[in-house]
Amino acid sequence: MKAINILFVILRLILGGMMIYGGLQKFKDPSPEPIEVVEKAAKFSDPAKENTLQKILYISGAKQTGYFWQVLGICEILFGLLLIVQYTGFVGAVFLLPITLHIFLFHVFLESDEIPELLQTGGLFLINIALVLKERDKWKQLLWIKPV
Repeated sequence: MKAINILFVILRLILGGMMIYGGLQKFKDPSPEPIEVVEKAAKFSDPAKENTLQKILYISGAKQTGYFWQVLGICEILFGLLLIVQYTGFVGAVFLLPITLHIFLFHVFLESDEIPELLQTGGLFLINIALVLKERDKWKQLLWIKPV
């Protein structure tokens, strides 16, 4: 096995493991009641704490739907498992791409002051892009159809 193949196996395991862990964390705590969300948000009504308020409202809103936070967790677990399994790794990487993009953009727009988290999520997004691009021969004919 070439060193580059070993590197991509390690990258798949890192990204898959992080997604599985993140997905499991979504089921750790029960969703807060709407009144709890309002009370928590009221504590951050000061304009200096607007960034924290945005994060609280965004994540709490996803939890309050009653399905989105759980579906996101299930997708992270399922696609992370697909990524770890050798024969389904490409499919897992493709399915995870919008999720890793979303996580990265969340940190760019709502936690831009948290540099370590920004670097971590940016790294995961770049790993995901690299995993998809590595297999471009499998999907490039879908994008560039040559006329007969």
